[in-house]
Amino acid sequence: MSGLESYINHTVSIITADGRNFIGTLKGFDQTINIIIDECHERVFSTSSGIEQIVLGLHIIRGDNIAVIGLIDESIDSRLDLANIRGEPLGPVVH
Repeated sequence: MSGLESYINHTVSIITADGRNFIGTLKGFDQTINIIIDECHERVFSTSSGIEQIVLGLHIIRGDNIAVIGLIDESIDSRLDLANIRGEPLGPVVH
């Protein structure tokens, strides 16, 4: 069993090689780790305003663009005040 199989139908955070952060419900993946996430939104970080959430719905992310995939603790995530969190946007992954 792949490590990702246990993440199916759970909320995940995906950070891409270009520094974007997507949150959604993992619905599936293939052998090259192309990812299908539902109820997806992108979190855009800023040092001057809160975290903006852009609703995307059903979304596919190419496996060769994924840097990190992790589970989200929904009980903690739901308590975050994203409007008051400031942060530097992530830069691209450099090899």
